[in-house]
Amino acid sequence: MTDCPFCNPDLEPNQNIVMRNEFCLFLQLDQANIKGGQLEGAGLIVPKEHRETAFDLTEEEWQATYSLLQDVKKYLDEKYQPQGYNLGWNCGEIGGQHVFHSHFHVIPRYSDEPLAGKGIRHMFKSATNNRKK
Repeated sequence: MTDCPFCNPDLEPNQNIVMRNEFCLFLQLDQANIKGGQLEGAGLIVPKEHRETAFDLTEEEWQATYSLLQDVKKYLDEKYQPQGYNLGWNCGEIGGQHVFHSHFHVIPRYSDEPLAGKGIRHMFKSATNNRKK
């Protein structure tokens, strides 16, 4: 797909391949290396083949994602020393997916963040997130 920043890296020149395996890449944007920044250490595990959502991954891609995640955690622990992590997939537009090439978010979390201790359910439990009836 020519309009996909993962299939066509020229569309996102600030993304760097940090590590890879046979089926997946671990990518970070330049902003992930800003000390104390919102996304310090954050990155994405992306299948090399274009797959729209996590539901479209092959069994080999799922296994490769798991394997790469173990290597990524070791790398992030050594380089950034986070105190926790948020991990997740956004699938479909309503699920928050904006780039329609499957990507698994790996987000290190730090004790000195304003939202430390707030997990991914925090925004869903907000009173402002009630569905219209």
